[in-house]
Amino acid sequence: MNNSDVTCKNLPNTLSSFIDTFVDFSVAGIFLPDPPSPPFSQTTYPPPDRLIAVGDLHGDLFKSKQALRLAGLIDADDRWSGGSSVLVQVGDVLDRGGQEIKILYFLEKLKRQAVKDGGNVITMNGNHEIMNLDGNFFCTFPSGFEEFKNWAYWYTTGNNMKQLCDGLTKPKDLYSGIPLNFRGVKQEYVDGFRARIAALRPTGPIATRFLSKNLTAVVVGESVFVHGGILREHIEYGLEQINNDVRDWITGLKDSVSSDLVRGRNSVVWNRKFSNKAVEDCDCSMLEHALATIPGARRMIMGHTIQTGGINAVCDGKAVRIDVGMSQGCINGLPEVLEITGNSHLQILTSKPVYDSGRQDLVVPEELKVLEVQVKA
Repeated sequence: MNNSDVTCKNLPNTLSSFIDTFVDFSVAGIFLPDPPSPPFSQTTYPPPDRLIAVGDLHGDLFKSKQALRLAGLIDADDRWSGGSSVLVQVGDVLDRGGQEIKILYFLEKLKRQAVKDGGNVITMNGNHEIMNLDGNFFCTFPSGFEEFKNWAYWYTTGNNMKQLCDGLTKPKDLYSGIPLNFRGVKQEYVDGFRARIAALRPTGPIATRFLSKNLTAVVVGESVFVHGGILREHIEYGLEQINNDVRDWITGLKDSVSSDLVRGRNSVVWNRKFSNKAVEDCDCSMLEHALATIPGARRMIMGHTIQTGGINAVCDGKAVRIDVGMSQGCINGLPEVLEITGNSHLQILTSKPVYDSGRQDLVVPEELKVLEVQVKA
C-alpha cells in the first residue's frame, strides 16, 4: 500500500485504538495488554489453591502495590507474578486519595496479565464506588478532583482527535447535561467536579470501563466476600441478582438500583453489623443465619470498617475484617493482606514486626483461627 492510500477511512479502527492507547498512557502511565478483561460472568467460584484478599485502597497507589508485593502477586516491575492465585479486592478504591484512576488502571492491567497465567483478579464495589456513581463526592480529596480533571483533558483530547477522522463515529459530548457551576463548590474545584461526574455517573467512561466489571457480592470456595455485610434478606433476593442489578444500573440498562441493596444502613456495602470494633457489638447470630443459607459457606470476609489493630476475625472465625486503613487518606496503616490456601487455611501476611523470639509466624488467639506471618515488603 502506498502512503497516499493510507487514510482514516480505511484505518478507522487502528487509529481509534492508537488514540485510546495514547490516552491511557497519558492518564495512567501504563500500556494495557490485550485483550480487555471481560465483564463478570459468575457470582460463585471454586476454591483456588491460593487466594489473597485485600481491603480498602482509597486512592493510594503506593500502598496498593505494597500490599500486592507483600502477597507476592506483583514483581519489581509491577507485573503479575501470582501465577494461578486469585486476588479479591473488596472495594473502596475511590475517594480519600489522588490516585484513584491509576489504581483502576493498575487493577485492570493485573486482570489481563493474571488470566494468561491461570490466575484471576476479582474487583468489588464498596460504598464509595456507589457514592461516586450517585455524584456524592463528600469524601473526595482535592487531589482526587485534580486527577479526574487531568483524565478529562486527555479523554477530550482523544475525542477531538477522533472527530478529525471521517471514518469514525463522532464521540458523545463528555459533559452532556452537566452544569457549568455548582452551589457550594469552590471555583477552583469546578472543573474537577464536572469531570468526576462525567467519568463516574452511570454510563460514564470510567464507570462503564472499570466499575461495571466489579462484583458487589461473590462466593469463592468457603468464603463469602462483600464490602460491608450480607444479610439473610440479601441472600433471599439473590447474590447474582444483586450483581446484575448494580451492573445494569452502571451500564445504563436500568435507570436505578434499590437503595436497600446499596445505600441503606443495612445494605451490602454499608452494613457494619459484623465489622464493629467491639466484638460484643457484632451480631454473630445474624451472621450465622446468613451463612447457613449459602451452601458451603463458612466465613464472610469484609472491608469497610477500619481495624486499627490489623486484620482480625470474630464470631468464631466466621467474620474476617480486612480493612486496615492502609491509605494515607485514612490512618496510613501498614499494609496487610489475608491469604487463604487449601480453602480453609487462613494467614495474615503483614509488614508489621512480629515480636516473638524471632519467630516468623505468630498464632493469634485460637478463636480467630488465623495465623499472622511477617513478610518483608
